[in-house]
Amino acid sequence: MTNKTDLIENRLMEKRTEDGIDCSVARGIAEELDVSYGEVGDAANRLNIKIRNCELGCF
Repeated sequence: MTNKTDLIENRLMEKRTEDGIDCSVARGIAEELDVSYGEVGDAANRLNIKIRNCELGCF
């Protein structure tokens, strides 16, 4: 069974571009997986994925 961290990391890897991932996409991942924005931000940091165009200062 895949744990929540793996799901977040997999979704980030699917959605990332060479420039990173947009804030709106990161927030969408959090809402889709019913996790906090912070959990998505932490996973992005672990994967060295930059979150761009931050709209709310969440990341």
